[in-house]
Amino acid sequence: MRVLIVDDEPLARSAMRRLLAAHPTVEIVGEADSTQQAISAIERTQPQLVFLDIELGGSDGFDLLAALERPPIVVFVTAYAEHAVEAFAVDAVDYLLKPVAPERLAESLARVERQLAQAAPTTGSGIIELKTPKRTVLAQAAEIVALRADGDFTRVHVADQPEVMIWRTLAHFESLLPSPPFLRLGRSLIINRDRLRNIETQSRASARITLQGMAEPLILGRAAAARLREALIDDKP
Repeated sequence: MRVLIVDDEPLARSAMRRLLAAHPTVEIVGEADSTQQAISAIERTQPQLVFLDIELGGSDGFDLLAALERPPIVVFVTAYAEHAVEAFAVDAVDYLLKPVAPERLAESLARVERQLAQAAPTTGSGIIELKTPKRTVLAQAAEIVALRADGDFTRVHVADQPEVMIWRTLAHFESLLPSPPFLRLGRSLIINRDRLRNIETQSRASARITLQGMAEPLILGRAAAARLREALIDDKP
């Protein structure tokens, strides 16, 4: 779980880091002490969760959320209990009072994990919703050209559009997309075989494929190229 800490007090940020260190599934991707720093950090690191203070110097956590088109999951961390109703009105997952008790933090993380597990990038109408903090792309499966693993993220290539970086594993998309035409060629790549236009063998160890809707060809290693050839042979009558 990728986490950003937003608080204008250095000691409070340090205390939250110490508490989160007890949770091995949490990765702290950054910190911020103001609204502007937080906006920049969210765009840069794309956290799944923000621990957000109410008071941020000249502004507050609600100003930050209002400035974001699609804010990440938020847990407020504050010394002021009177803002709780307002916090839940903006869909905060939880509201922690300082000093944060370890058991309450664990409860909040469990709530966030449940919300992340329940989220699915589909609209229920055959359209796949590819959501990032900055934009959302709605695409039919046939418009997806290829998907490439990048750590905990997947780079989704939609025909004739910039790639979309999604916090989902390649295995998640493999279970979501129909096969055929989607084919997994290894640990890091799925292609839409209906969009395959050319295969060029560069050597015994690699091949280059051209996919309709993708500007640059993809280079396949030996195993991925062999997997693709086997699948194409199986398709022949």
